[in-house]
Amino acid sequence: MRRMLQYIGHRLYTTWATFWFVMPFLVTYPLQLALSKRPQWHRYLHALNRVWSLLFIRMWGMPVEIVRKKPMPAGQPCVYVANHSSYIDIPLLFKTIPGWLNIMGKQSLAKVPLWGPIFGRVYITVDRDSAVSRGRAMVQARRTLEAGRSVVIFPEGSISKTPGVQMGEFKDGAFQLAIATGVPIVPVTMPLNHRFMPDVAGLRVRYSRLAITLHEPIPTAGLTAADAPALKQRTHDIIASAFRPEAAGIPAPSSWRRPTASPTPASPAPDPAEKAKAPNS
Repeated sequence: MRRMLQYIGHRLYTTWATFWFVMPFLVTYPLQLALSKRPQWHRYLHALNRVWSLLFIRMWGMPVEIVRKKPMPAGQPCVYVANHSSYIDIPLLFKTIPGWLNIMGKQSLAKVPLWGPIFGRVYITVDRDSAVSRGRAMVQARRTLEAGRSVVIFPEGSISKTPGVQMGEFKDGAFQLAIATGVPIVPVTMPLNHRFMPDVAGLRVRYSRLAITLHEPIPTAGLTAADAPALKQRTHDIIASAFRPEAAGIPAPSSWRRPTASPTPASPAPDPAEKAKAPNS
């Protein structure tokens, strides 16, 4: 009975969370589509995306812990560098980081029905396997920073295979970009997102608190390209320092069936030759 109630609870909460994610988007979709078509309107679309994120995260009902190690530099664009563990990373960043952001996401996001073309027009998409695409994305990011807007980059390039435990290898782009433009890097740790919505086949949602830490900005003024590896390692270590051991792993799939115990293998029959060698009792 307990497993059945837990299973029903998981299904009901998944339905609730999905409804509050999808419904506001569908209601505002015509407006989002219209705002996406002119660059001068993209600021307002980002504000709408922020409101959307605030609404559905509030309606999901879980507590969100926000830690800011130090106030962000006023009027200073930054490169926010975050670990990547879940599909809700972007909404949590929109909720937490103020201002008109640009965000770099994988090219496949632009292929998501309805929302994808909007994302592709308003934010930066990149094909990590294409040098041309990576170069174009860095040019867009640099122009964004020069215009006074901050940029969010996931240096792992994709969701970690071991979220909450170990990050994937960081790419160099975010650090070379920050050094080239002289803007600070702000490491961002999101240690619990994968406990709410892990990257698994199908849709798996679990009620779980969320947390995000904006670490102290790392200045890059005076650094050169030769300093990029050390800057990358320093940023990696800062992000990893806010991981939480209890958050390791992803939630198991729910099932109303009782797990079947594995049969105990029968003991092998004694080898006659070995029996003959055994000493007499």
